[in-house]
Amino acid sequence: MPKGNFVIPKPINEPVKGYRAGSAEKTELKAMLHAMKSEQIDVPMYIGADEVRTGHTVKISPPHDHQHILGHFHEGDASHVTQAIDAALAAKDAWAKLGWEHRASIFLKAADLLAGPYRAKINAATMLAQSKNPFQAEIDAACELIDFFRFNVAYMQDLYKQQPESSPQVWNRLEYRPLEGFVFALTPFNFTSIAGNLPGAPALMGNTVVWKPAFTQIYSAQVIMEVFKEAGLPEGVINMIYVDGPTAGEVIFNHPDFAGLHFTGSTGVFRHLWRTIGQNIDRYKSYPRIVGETGGKDFILAHPSAKAKAVATAITRGGFEFQGQKCSAVSRVYVPNTMWKEVWDYVQQDLKEIKMGDPEDFTNFFNAVIDEKSFDKITAYIEQAKKDDVVEVIAGGKHDKSKGYFIEPTILLAKDPMYVTMCEEIFGPVVTVYVYQAERFEETLELVDQTSPYALTGAIFSQDRYAIDLATRKLENAAGNFYINDKPTGAVVGQQPFGGARGSGTNDKAGAMMNLMRWVSARTIKENFVPPVDYRYPFLEEK
Repeated sequence: MPKGNFVIPKPINEPVKGYRAGSAEKTELKAMLHAMKSEQIDVPMYIGADEVRTGHTVKISPPHDHQHILGHFHEGDASHVTQAIDAALAAKDAWAKLGWEHRASIFLKAADLLAGPYRAKINAATMLAQSKNPFQAEIDAACELIDFFRFNVAYMQDLYKQQPESSPQVWNRLEYRPLEGFVFALTPFNFTSIAGNLPGAPALMGNTVVWKPAFTQIYSAQVIMEVFKEAGLPEGVINMIYVDGPTAGEVIFNHPDFAGLHFTGSTGVFRHLWRTIGQNIDRYKSYPRIVGETGGKDFILAHPSAKAKAVATAITRGGFEFQGQKCSAVSRVYVPNTMWKEVWDYVQQDLKEIKMGDPEDFTNFFNAVIDEKSFDKITAYIEQAKKDDVVEVIAGGKHDKSKGYFIEPTILLAKDPMYVTMCEEIFGPVVTVYVYQAERFEETLELVDQTSPYALTGAIFSQDRYAIDLATRKLENAAGNFYINDKPTGAVVGQQPFGGARGSGTNDKAGAMMNLMRWVSARTIKENFVPPVDYRYPFLEEK
């Protein structure tokens, strides 16, 4: 048990390395990329104390070179889901009883391992298997995951400090228990940091977890498990399995000890899972916590007073970094007719300079989309746009999957503000622009708010403070993360807690105390030092 009021080290955002020519970090990362690409690894599932190999292997290939093989992972079945649940439940009692300072130490050590000896490895894995350039890998796989671990520990301590008032002869206190049962973490391909945080946050709060990463992210997920193991995470606290979604769901959502879902992925899948949980509600010991960050149709709205170059840079960076495969990526843009030509000239200059190719070539800003399924979905939108009269492909539009899943940065100009690519999530390097009449700014605010079912991120660009104020009020529910004169991507842990509402999720803000609160169940304890010994109250007296 703790024998002191411990104070954890003050968290500071991990500095982002620049990978400039001749830098030590660039040399180290290039060497790591070469070493990792030169070998094929065998990736087991991690269940309790066991590394489970089924013999049913699936190859892991870079999206930018799908003929190359980085290794294989062992796909499991329903029996492995059951084993993972059993392992999580078996580990739960000891983990929940462990002093919070020991849980804190494990995650603080994991952060330092990522910041030091594992930095090149986690970044290289993310570059190879998710086709991220070195900067995108650095801000995600290294810095954001480090920040999640460090800041979550601080938020945990702050949460534990929140205690009720006490009255004379009474001591009131709150204890923040882990949930009763196990948590299921279902993680996406696009952010290695999210993949680590979704099982990590509930585990930090004393829960045990069954973790199912996206198949296309397993290569870097196994590095996260290496870090957890070296940091001293006990066996069975986080169990990583590789099964298809329906197989996992059939076992997990019918289990009486299912206590919570931590999810990032598509809106359709999340709604299906929520519906399934609702239908099975009578099976569970407790009402499960459901936390999800889902889709987005993220916008930039430029006011006539905006600076054209800033708008253009936000389009290029916000729309095309990591090939637009961010839930926060710019997907629809509203530009006044008075400045469209200037904005477009700047964007064209950017697009002429952008190089596309293998992330191992550090001069490439732009790489491949994640897999063939994604490639086919994105290019279907582009090909349809080439046929439709109400939209024009004004940049990019070419694509090739012969070697890797490459799609050019593509910009569509829509005459109809309700054209399909202004409304539906594409999750790729496609940005649709609608040019509005400058005098109709207020009407355009309504359009921005009502066009999409999502409400994740959005940005207003303006030099007019009245316009900024109006947009901030009118778009109050249109984005959970709202940006003024900045691109709507790149939220930093501890600075911009991330999450949206409407069709974009439960808005439980990853990287904030409110997220950790979802993974505990508080118990109020009242201790009376001098209990009454007479049932009578003063009001009973008449004389």
